[in-house]
Amino acid sequence: MDIGGAYTADRAAALSGVPKSTVHYWARNHHLSPSVSAKPRLWSFTDLLALRTIYWLRQPKAAFDREVPATSMPKVKHALGRLRELDLDLFEDGHPVVGVTLDGDVVFNVEGMPLQTAGGQFLPSKIVDILGPFEGLEGIQGPDLRSPRPTLRIIPRKISGAPHIAGTRLPTLSIYSLSERGYTVAELSKIYPYTSSASLEESIELEKQLRDNIRLRAA
Repeated sequence: MDIGGAYTADRAAALSGVPKSTVHYWARNHHLSPSVSAKPRLWSFTDLLALRTIYWLRQPKAAFDREVPATSMPKVKHALGRLRELDLDLFEDGHPVVGVTLDGDVVFNVEGMPLQTAGGQFLPSKIVDILGPFEGLEGIQGPDLRSPRPTLRIIPRKISGAPHIAGTRLPTLSIYSLSERGYTVAELSKIYPYTSSASLEESIELEKQLRDNIRLRAA
C-alpha cells in the first residue's frame, strides 16, 4: 500500500476534519489503525482519506440532507480497500479526484474522464470528493487536501505530507510558529524572500483553521 505522509493525532484530526476523539476511538477499536506507526500513533495521508470516508459513510445521510441510511460496515471495508489502491504518483503529476458515492464506492478520476466504479459502470453525479474541503457535523472544517489555499499544497511524499508553500519545502506550521512568536508578515518576507506575502498570510490562516479544528469535539 502506497500511504505517504506522517501525521500525529492532532494533525490527522485537523486535516481530515474528523474530531480527534473519534480518530483515537477508531484506532483503539481497530476501525482504522494508524498505518505509519502504532507507538507513537502516526497516521498516513491515505489514512486521512480513510478517516473522511468512514465518517461520511457511517453517518445517516439525513444529517447531510440526503435520505440515505448509514452505509454497512462491509461496504465501508470495501471502500477502505479501494483507497489502498490509490497511486500517490497522481499527486505529483496532476490534480486527482477521489470520490465516495452514497453507496460506498470509492472512485478515482485522474484525467477528467467521467467517474466510474471498479466494474466500469458510470456513477450518479452525487458523490463526495474526499480530497476537497470537508465539513463534519461538529463544525470542523477540514481543508482541501490538495491545495488547502491557492498558494499552498499538500503532496503526500513531500515533507512527510505537510502543508507547504507551493514550489518550496517551507511548511506552513513553521511560518505559523514564527508568527506566534511575534514576527509580522513583513518580517517573515525578509526571512523567506522567495515567498510572497499572500503565501505567508495563507499559511498563518490555514494553521489557525487547523488549530481551531482540534478544539471541537465529537457530538
